[in-house]
Amino acid sequence: MVLYSDDVEQVIRCGRVDLHHLSARRLMALHEGAEQELVFAGRGYTNPYGILSDQDPPVRWRAPQVQKDPATNKWFIRWIVLRSTSEVIGSTSFHAPPDERGMLEIGLGLHEQFHRQGYGYETLMGMWLWAAAQPGVRIFRYTVSPENVASVGLVQKFGFHHVGQQIDLDDGPEDIYEMSVEEFLSAHSQ
Repeated sequence: MVLYSDDVEQVIRCGRVDLHHLSARRLMALHEGAEQELVFAGRGYTNPYGILSDQDPPVRWRAPQVQKDPATNKWFIRWIVLRSTSEVIGSTSFHAPPDERGMLEIGLGLHEQFHRQGYGYETLMGMWLWAAAQPGVRIFRYTVSPENVASVGLVQKFGFHHVGQQIDLDDGPEDIYEMSVEEFLSAHSQ
């Protein structure tokens, strides 16, 4: 039996939101169907919109990765917490640790009430700046349905380059956007 730690990565502060890391222990509790009260006990924020409840895909995908190697959890799920209300309004996660190219792909989900208000931009900026400081990270990737106009506009706002297409088994056709960490930092460091 693997014992999972409740140690978490530092909170990433981004404009109006804070990105709180989901510990391996809490990830596994969600995966195993734990009640929200247990998952959020002692956290100082609430989940009124039910983000990542009911076995949402990020939990389904990340839990087996963490079961295989608990050290990978540092790359995974962070709650997007609106600082003014201490409510979870979404989540974000890299899909895996950096691959052999040093590439990291990210996912992002916000409750529909918080779309088109800049929270996605703040979240991605915070995650990418955090990742840029990690050893071995050289390329950022974002994949999105070409029909998701808001997300396409978001990744283009960062200056990512369209590098191809793929078929996602769950989401269908996706455009692939990438940017080197060096180029990202040159364009977005303060």
